[in-house]
Amino acid sequence: MNLARVVKTLAAAVLATALISPVTTATASQQPQAHPVDREIRAMSFNIHHGVGVDDRLDLQRVADLIEDEDADVVGLQEVDRHHSERSDFVDQAGWLAKELNMHVVYGANIDRDPLNPGEPRRQYGTAILSNSPIISWDNTYLPKYEGHEQRGLLRARVVVRGVPVQVYNTHLQHNDADERVEQAEAIKELIGTPDDSVVLLGDLNATPDAPEIKTLVDELVDAWEEAGVGDGYTYPVEDPNRRIDYVLSSDDVVARSAAVVTTDASDHLPVHADLLLPGSRVGVGNGK
Repeated sequence: MNLARVVKTLAAAVLATALISPVTTATASQQPQAHPVDREIRAMSFNIHHGVGVDDRLDLQRVADLIEDEDADVVGLQEVDRHHSERSDFVDQAGWLAKELNMHVVYGANIDRDPLNPGEPRRQYGTAILSNSPIISWDNTYLPKYEGHEQRGLLRARVVVRGVPVQVYNTHLQHNDADERVEQAEAIKELIGTPDDSVVLLGDLNATPDAPEIKTLVDELVDAWEEAGVGDGYTYPVEDPNRRIDYVLSSDDVVARSAAVVTTDASDHLPVHADLLLPGSRVGVGNGK
């Protein structure tokens, strides 16, 4: 091969490399990214009976110890006193638990009474949400109430769990009137609506899974126990559980990996928790609102 042909061959090779390389680089940059990792969260519902266990002993520390032992990320508590009366030593139970567990808290006062003496805190009874993640916004909305019955509410807290925003709701439906519970469930369904965020609903719903009020809620939400629980999931009464009336429900973009009922004598209800996966695709979406 003469020198001219060698030079021509080398020039052709260099030109070919220059033409091919940009195409190859662009193709590599257009490769699809891996699907964002889903975020784990353990959500618990626990009716704490104002800290009084089946032994009729007031011991809020037992409630705190259980929540800590079960490593819950977010907890919906029902029957929570706040400076209520002698039955709970006038303690702000929501605040005490938050401090003891180093968690954030919001409180929904569904019963709100004047203090016994001027200048003292108001006497309240209702629900609370504890969260390991900061609470961005919250509100408590009264639910339909029949004459002579206890006021119930829907407590909402928006949190961001490992980058994923989620609306956490907590409620406690009427215990002795199915028609009232149906109206309350319909109101909850309307209040939740069709949010942009994932949803977790916790609560003592005072109804078994076959009841119309539960069917109303699972029209839009998924029952974590039905998806991932093993066994009957009975939560009440503690002495001889024969009913499943405490729930972890979620929107259908949330995956339930497992669900469990926890044995305890700290209340007249057994708590239930579920290990959930929040969609990684929502990481960073609307975190500032």
